[in-house]
This record gives sequence, structure tokens and C-alpha cells, in this order.
Amino acid sequence: MHASDAANMPPLPRFGEGSASDGLRRRRRLWWEIAIVLALSVGRSAVYSVLALVQALTREESLGSQSTALNPGANAQEFWDVLYQFLGHFFALAPIALAVYLLWEPGRNAFRAIGLDFRRFGRNLGGGVLLVLVIGIPGLGLYAAGRALGLTVQVSASPLDPSWWTIPLLVIAALRAGLTEEVIMIGYLFDRLRRLGWSWWSIILASAALRAGYHAYQGIGPIIGNFAMGIVFGWVYKRWGRVMPLVIAHALIDIVAFVGYPLAAGWWPALFGLPG
Repeated sequence: MHASDAANMPPLPRFGEGSASDGLRRRRRLWWEIAIVLALSVGRSAVYSVLALVQALTREESLGSQSTALNPGANAQEFWDVLYQFLGHFFALAPIALAVYLLWEPGRNAFRAIGLDFRRFGRNLGGGVLLVLVIGIPGLGLYAAGRALGLTVQVSASPLDPSWWTIPLLVIAALRAGLTEEVIMIGYLFDRLRRLGWSWWSIILASAALRAGYHAYQGIGPIIGNFAMGIVFGWVYKRWGRVMPLVIAHALIDIVAFVGYPLAAGWWPALFGLPG
């Protein structure tokens, strides 16, 4: 930045300036910004470091007579695994929060701007279910065709053990995936590319191509399926202007994939190309 540029910049507002409501609003936004940034960086490391220390204290017998040495059994080990998985999902929400925060402007509620709220929830739920029927069923067909042609890798189902937390964690993972992809890939990216002057169809196709790209490890079938999904979801967002139905549809598709697929693969292994 040149000195002349810095001189021409308006001074930053102080919290004491303006009305009391303006100062409170600025303070609130600053605290949200700090919380999000910390969750993305040192805050996450701090939480994991404390947990690692606590876990070490419970497992290490040579810590000294001042503390009780505990030998965790299977249940204790499962507790730590579940806790780490849950925290992984929790911290993965931070980029979503950051995207929403960056979309927020004075006088513009970001949740309402991209339609990530519970207004008209019944209609959003119906739209999400409709999208599942339009996208989910053809996606299964593409997967089966890809497996038959040798163009799609075998998807390893997550085991459904009898522990009570297995399905809740899978549902949380599905919700996280739906929020991550639709809020960032649709709500945030569409807003930013529109501000850059891109046409709607350029944005839809670019977003769909990116969506297909980060599913490429699964093979040709999922690439085609996710590209089609990106086009449909982008077009629906252009028409409806709401992310919520897309999040619902994506989460339902992933819940079926995470929970329903292991059950179906166990019942009919030949249908999924698995050994009986």
C-alpha cells in the first residue's frame, strides 16, 4: 500500500463512536470474528492439546503418586475415539461459519440472504425430498453401472456396530457434508462470483465441475453423478434462492449412503459387487 493510499483511507470507527446499539453490534461482530478465527487455528489446537494431556494422564501409570493412574479399558478407549470424532465434526463447521460471516453485511442478514433459515421449512423439506428422488436414485444407478463397467471404485461401507453413538455420528457427518458443500459451494461461491460479474450458467457449470473434481477419487460414475448434481442444485438455487432445500437433500442423500448403504450391502452383497 502506498502512503497516499493509506492517507486517503477513512479512519476506523471506534466502539465509543455512534449510537450505543451500533457499538454493541460492532462488539458482537468482533467477538464472532475472533471466535471463528480461533476455531480455525490455535483454538482447535488448544482443545486437542488439552484432550491429549488428559488422555495421557489417564493412560500413563508413571506420572507420580500425586495422581491416580488409570488403565482405560475398551469403553474408555471408545469414549476418546467418539469424542475426537465429534470434535472433528464440530471444528469442520468453522469454515461454514466463516463463509456466512463473510457474507454478512450491515443491514443484510447472511442466513436470509442465502436462504439458510427455517422460514417455509415445510416447503424446503418437500423440495429437499424431491431433489433426493431426482438426484439420489439416478446416482445409485450410475454407481451400479460404473461398477458393472469397471469404471467406479468399490465403496467401502462404514460398519454399523451396535454402539449407540454410531448412527448419531454418521448423521452428524451427513449434516456437516451438506452444510459444507451447499453453504460454501452454492451460497458463498455464487455470491462472490456474481459480484465478479460471472453469468449464472458460468457459475453453475464451474461449481458443478469443482464438485465433481473433489469426488473424482470414487471413479467415473460419481464424477458424472456429482457434476449432474451440481448443475441441478445450482439451477434450483438460481430459481428458489434458498440453500436450505439443498442442505436437506444433500444430508438425506448422505444419511442413506452412510447408514442405508451398509445395511443394504450386508443384505444384498451381490448387488454392490461385494463378496457374499
